Amino acid sequence: MLITAIGTELESLGDPSRAANLQRFFKTGPGEYAEGDKFRGIRVPVLRALAKKYQDVSLAAAAGLLQSEFHEDRLLALFILIRHYYRGDQIVKDRIHRLYLENTCFVNNWDLVDLSAPHLLGHYLAGQPKELLTRLAASGNLWERRMAVLATFYFIKNHDFDESLRLALMLLHDPEDLLHKAVGWMLREVQKRDNGKAEAFLQKHYRQMPRTMLRYAIERLPEERRQAYLKGTVG
Repeated sequence: MLITAIGTELESLGDPSRAANLQRFFKTGPGEYAEGDKFRGIRVPVLRALAKKYQDVSLAAAAGLLQSEFHEDRLLALFILIRHYYRGDQIVKDRIHRLYLENTCFVNNWDLVDLSAPHLLGHYLAGQPKELLTRLAASGNLWERRMAVLATFYFIKNHDFDESLRLALMLLHDPEDLLHKAVGWMLREVQKRDNGKAEAFLQKHYRQMPRTMLRYAIERLPEERRQAYLKGTVG
C-alpha cells in the first residue's frame, strides 16, 4: 500500500542526531509547549518533495498520517492536504477544511500551524464570515489560537488587514509568548504593506502590548521610531 511505502521511506530518511537537536529546539521536554513530541530528523525541503511524490495518496490516508506520533509525518500530511486542497474543487476544499478542524489536536506545534493555517483556514475563509476565527482565537488551546492569527496571513498578502488587527486586539493580553510572537509578526506584515494602518493600531495599543509582541511588530521600523516605541515616548 502507498501509505506503507510512505512510512518506510520516512523511516529510512531519519537522522537520529538531527532528531535530538529538533526535540530540543521545539521544546519537547517535560512541562514545555511540545512535551513528548517525537522527531525523525527530516528537513522540511525533503518533506515538501515527498508531498509532491505522494500527492495522490487518499485523503483518508493523509488523515491517518496526520495522527502519527512523529512530527515530520504530521507535517508531511499537512503538505499533502494542501496540495489536494489547491488541486480540488469546492467539495474537496470543504472536506479538507473540515478534516483540518477535526484534527487540530495533531497540528500541535508552531511550524505545523504556520505552514498550514494560511492555506486551510485563511484561503478557505477569504470572502466569508470570520466567526470561526473568533472561536479559535478564544480557544483554550494555544495552537488553535495561533491558527486563527496565522490564517490572517493569507488576508494580509491580499491587502486585507482588518481581521489581523481585530484578532491582535482580541489577543492583546494572551498569556502565551508564542501568541505574542505570532500577533507581532502579523502586525509587522501589515506594517510592511500599510504603515499608516499599522502605526494607528500601534499608537493606540502599544503600551498594553506584551514586550515580545511589540518587539516583533516594530522590528522593521526605523531605529529611532523603534526606540521611541520601546521607551514609551510615542504620543
